[in-house]
Amino acid sequence: MQKNEVLEQLRAAKAAHINWVQRAKLLISGFQVDESSIPVNSTQCQFGKWFYSDAQKLNAMQNNPMECMSSIEQLHFDLHDIYLNIYKIYYETESKGFFEKIFGKKKKITDEAKTLAKEYFNNMEEVSKKLVAEINRMERRIVAISEKEFEAL
Repeated sequence: MQKNEVLEQLRAAKAAHINWVQRAKLLISGFQVDESSIPVNSTQCQFGKWFYSDAQKLNAMQNNPMECMSSIEQLHFDLHDIYLNIYKIYYETESKGFFEKIFGKKKKITDEAKTLAKEYFNNMEEVSKKLVAEINRMERRIVAISEKEFEAL
């Protein structure tokens, strides 16, 4: 694995994370967002897929201690835990009747639920900022490693 490839993957994962948060923002802003475009499971989003595959190779880096990866993982879990609350407000429904299944009745969201979803999103944004800061810290550590050292990993 080459350093520039790792940096590209890291930056793509960060961009995917930012897009995931933006889709959640669109959802609470009243836009129709496909449920599958904002996965609840932390291993199913693009960032999670990268983190639990290619990113694990970064644990071998000398200047990237485990606490950096652990911090990113915990923040990522926290983010998805918060989003689960938003998901329940917008997507989780009681069992549908026959006609609702056929005609796809949209879930009605109360004003109180919308306010609560916005509060959850504000928390989500704060966690997201911390996660992006940790990703940026990891990126700086990778950039600091010489090509020769990196190839030896």
